[in-house]
Amino acid sequence: MNQSWVQLLPPFLRTKLEGRYTVQKILGNTGWLLVDRILRMGLALIVGVWVARYLGPEQFGLFNYAIAFSALFSPIATLGLEGLVVRDIVQSPADKDEILGTTFLIRLVGGISAWLLSLGVIYWMRPNDAMIQWLVGITAAGFIFQSFDIIDSWFQSQLQSKYSILAKSAAFIFTVGVRVTLIHVRAPLIAFAWVACFEGILIAIGLIAAYCSRGFSLTSWRGNITRARTLLKNCWALILSGLAIMTYMKIDQVMLNEMMGSEAVGVYSAAVKLSEIWYFVPMALTSSAFPAIVELRSKDIDLYYQRLQSLFNFLVRLAYAIALPVTFLAGWLIMLLFGSDYAASAPILAIHIWAGVFVFLGVAQESWSFAEGFLKLSLQRTLIGAVINVLLNFILIPIYAGVGAAIATVIAYGCAVVVTNFVDPRAKRILALQLKALFLVG
Repeated sequence: MNQSWVQLLPPFLRTKLEGRYTVQKILGNTGWLLVDRILRMGLALIVGVWVARYLGPEQFGLFNYAIAFSALFSPIATLGLEGLVVRDIVQSPADKDEILGTTFLIRLVGGISAWLLSLGVIYWMRPNDAMIQWLVGITAAGFIFQSFDIIDSWFQSQLQSKYSILAKSAAFIFTVGVRVTLIHVRAPLIAFAWVACFEGILIAIGLIAAYCSRGFSLTSWRGNITRARTLLKNCWALILSGLAIMTYMKIDQVMLNEMMGSEAVGVYSAAVKLSEIWYFVPMALTSSAFPAIVELRSKDIDLYYQRLQSLFNFLVRLAYAIALPVTFLAGWLIMLLFGSDYAASAPILAIHIWAGVFVFLGVAQESWSFAEGFLKLSLQRTLIGAVINVLLNFILIPIYAGVGAAIATVIAYGCAVVVTNFVDPRAKRILALQLKALFLVG
């Protein structure tokens, strides 16, 4: 086979063709992920803008506040097990049914717990606000059905993401149609929350169908107490890390609502949606490259770090290519898409878009943390980032409102992903890779 075309690829996508994770499989898996995300990005942007215009800044802000508030509890539902499931299946494929069965039961309990906890906290915070209680309760109910996402982890471990993508895309496209219908019939805000919950149910059904269509059965899954204890022992740091990540990703919207009101959240959310819509790119690339990176580490440590450097370089350059034009076109983009009601979103977008540089770098860094087993180091980074973000939001939001929240986000992301690596000797080598990528060296 002529392999000259392989040299045109970024080095992190190159691997031996006779290995378990070939170039064709990685590119095929990445291609499916990118097509899915681009489709979602386009439709989500169009319908999201339509919904924002229909609801107006105040109701749009209230809706996004409920989503952000619920998201703070999502790590309790996911338990940070996605990467561990992929890693364990890659390393022990014969134990697939035990890994999936045990993880499913753990995540089901976690999903129910996260739902009940989010309901309890919002009722305690807003005892007289029935609308926000309903919005949070409906939105958080999706945690229960996310327990079936471990099927997606199985497909990722086999570089067969196209099956889970087809299931998720079908559910997404159907609910897009429902949202458009709701706008046409002038539906109330609560209806849009129900659609979000319904999408989670459809995704679960689709994943089950995709898994069974490959000749597997959920009835073969089996739980194992010993494995459950091992998973929980290994993931506690990931749970805390996930809570920290959600804190510094969503706390800005929660704090904005408490300090400035729901309209400020609506204006801020419009900018954030345009900024965060790009975050699928590093996730798609890294989720496809991760199994190959894990396998490569045990074979050639120098090549392993060369591939990581290549991944960092590629993602940072891509982030720069997105951030620079968006910075200068922010005002035009906001007026074109959201209209004059959201004009104040423009300076927020021009600042918030730069958080993507550290998000792109951070997603790739997490694959290294998993491969090295540095879960506590990952926890330390995210906790520091969360604390910095909360403190800066307290200082900057009362002065600059949404612009202050955007500044706090960029600084917190940068500290969590890069600055923290200066103080830990274990991260010395990965820090060197990051700095080379950020300063476009090599």
